[in-house]
Amino acid sequence: MRFLRSCAICAVFTPAAAFAHPDAHSVADAALVSPAEIVDCTLETGETAQCARYVVKYLPDDLEIGPFCPATLEDKGGIWHWDGDEAGLYRIDGDFLRMLDAQGYTFFNADGEVYSFDIRIEGPTEAHECIQGSVDPDVEMTVLIPTNPVMADEPTSLGTVAKVGIGLDGVPIFADAPSVLETGHMPALDTCGGHVDPGGWYHWHATATDVNAIYDSEGVDAECVNVAQDQTAQFGYGFDGFAMFGPLNHDGSLPDDLDDCGGHVGLTETDGEAEYHYHAGNTFPNLPACLAGVVAQDNFATNAANGIGSANAGGGPGGPGGGPDFDAVAETLNVDAETLRQAMEDAGGRGADLAKVAEALGVDEDALRAAMPAPPQQ
Repeated sequence: MRFLRSCAICAVFTPAAAFAHPDAHSVADAALVSPAEIVDCTLETGETAQCARYVVKYLPDDLEIGPFCPATLEDKGGIWHWDGDEAGLYRIDGDFLRMLDAQGYTFFNADGEVYSFDIRIEGPTEAHECIQGSVDPDVEMTVLIPTNPVMADEPTSLGTVAKVGIGLDGVPIFADAPSVLETGHMPALDTCGGHVDPGGWYHWHATATDVNAIYDSEGVDAECVNVAQDQTAQFGYGFDGFAMFGPLNHDGSLPDDLDDCGGHVGLTETDGEAEYHYHAGNTFPNLPACLAGVVAQDNFATNAANGIGSANAGGGPGGPGGGPDFDAVAETLNVDAETLRQAMEDAGGRGADLAKVAEALGVDEDALRAAMPAPPQQ
């Protein structure tokens, strides 16, 4: 299968000059289903605007992905940012899985075979399984990015699996993947920081162009070999239209004036003009913590049968877009599912303060806790 192969530097999508704002030429042709275009769009504030419209493939033609879940305790899979006891960034291997086993999360059987399932076509059969997804070549996504970014009155926080932006390689970018503590299952990332959605398309959960520097600083035995590494390179755009770069300024210096979202006004090339843009963080996950600008309405959609942006946007346990079954919880509480999702995100995402969620929904906190899925046994 394509996602199990590895290669030397297979994808180099950083342009010679930085794109301050997205246009019809900002995303690599290898990712496009049809030529990009500038279209009329409406911002979430209700203002009319212009957006770059990109229709992208399930995976760019020149990007190799994987590995994700190891087959046995003797193999090395991708990476995972563990947020339980002994929290940190880890390679998914025997040592890591044995550590989880000691904490009550058993991902393997007596023969050392790792439990895993393909979230696009099946569900888990064990309490704790590693998740990987097979790709669907028929899937495409439509993305709208404002061409003239507008600063918002207040930044938009980015909770679990929130929409962050799009890479210059045409791969969508999303915030933190669902936690094992929340679902019991592990949606493994490959060593460049991406994985496959339940809908069958690949997306990033990290700034892949500088992830090796994080492995070096955190002592993780992993390497991204499928994406060229450059800590000054532009990686993509936020959904608000502001550019996203690696952790260093264009001249190799470290920015010292970043705001809470990880952005600032500065030069992105020697002869350019100062522009607001984001920088990757130096710890994992290394994406912006919030979006400073205004995004377009209906800015992400896909023809995939499941997953983020689809008509059936569930996604399954622990998958990208997974976590609690909000439709079922909402039905139990007699509230709107989208209102519930938003209340959860506003209250902290995967670690949401359920007392605040209950207050926002006008429901009893005990009833909310009873309706939510039980945490895995430790």
